[in-house]
Amino acid sequence: MRRRTFVGTLGGGAIAGFAGCLSREDTGDEDEDENENGDANGDETPDPAPENPDLEGTLEVVTYESMIDEETAAGPWLKEAFESEFPDAELEWTLLPDQGINYYINSAEQGEAIDADVYLGLNIDDLVSVDDNLAEGGLFRELNTDRIERSGRIRDGLDMGDPHDRVLAYDTGYISLVYDENEVDEPQTFEDLLESDYEDALLAQNAQTSDPGQAFLLWTIDAFGEDGYLDYWRELQDNGVRVLDSWNDSYNGAYMNEERPMVVSYSTDQVFASMSGHDLSRHQVGFLNDQGYANPEGMAIFEDAEQLDLAYAFLDFALSNDAQAEIAERNVQFPAVEDEHVDLDEEFDQYAYVPPEAVTLGYDDLRGNVDDWVDEWAREIASQ
Repeated sequence: MRRRTFVGTLGGGAIAGFAGCLSREDTGDEDEDENENGDANGDETPDPAPENPDLEGTLEVVTYESMIDEETAAGPWLKEAFESEFPDAELEWTLLPDQGINYYINSAEQGEAIDADVYLGLNIDDLVSVDDNLAEGGLFRELNTDRIERSGRIRDGLDMGDPHDRVLAYDTGYISLVYDENEVDEPQTFEDLLESDYEDALLAQNAQTSDPGQAFLLWTIDAFGEDGYLDYWRELQDNGVRVLDSWNDSYNGAYMNEERPMVVSYSTDQVFASMSGHDLSRHQVGFLNDQGYANPEGMAIFEDAEQLDLAYAFLDFALSNDAQAEIAERNVQFPAVEDEHVDLDEEFDQYAYVPPEAVTLGYDDLRGNVDDWVDEWAREIASQ
């Protein structure tokens, strides 16, 4: 199993715009031999730009609940700002169904029409699920990044490994522990969580129904391997880990109600806690093994998008200076673009943390595996 590793140059402390936190991956010279209209194999460029793009009508964008329904969510701002920039267009949000990406996979399998143009909130695991269940490259379009002028702003290491160039990152986060230092000491390793000091302490999320829950599961697979991760989870279970369906249930529910002193969450937690006036002693960030699990979020255009020109315009807009700042600060995630293309509040810079080492399982590692891993985990752990 090959792990893609990104090293944080600033260590585990607070950062100023997290400059250079992801190291450059070697991209080689593979683009040099491309022909004028396509790739090195002579394939035609996807979605060539029209002379007069159609930038009017209703753009349907699928996204998750917290993007649009939280009090300070970025979604309402994005809608207003996009419609201001494109006055003949209307942006309509579509709430991602409970089944997540599987809803759209099932629709495609059954030949049903998908009444949406853009998916906002795609991660690497979702892409793998698409390609494990549909013909490779299905559901989402290969992007012509020449039509997305700001795509060159995305920081190195956030290409998400898609072999079909269907997705662009718009933010990223690091899965970590958040803990109450008044109740427990910071655990240094995964093995520490098995000690009696952390009995009945940890809140986690269901890997079947929660992105951070699945990311934490994948982090344990990275740490213990395919042959050892279930044994680790059995020991976690013996030590009283509590698994809830969603991040909202575990964090806003059980953790904020002080039912337990530790929760799987994000390393930007203190940004939220500071803005909300919470006691930061209950919002300490812990990096197991001096690591955090990198979990970039991406955006893609559905294969049968009716508003193709508007969809490309939205992807470019989401990478603008203002949109990147609003997404980061309102959704409490790191921007996807390099520092010179986004201005963040000092409070964000002060309280957002990057792990000394950021790890993630890439597309090639997850392909053909992630569904089986989650199913095995669910049978052993979630069903108990």
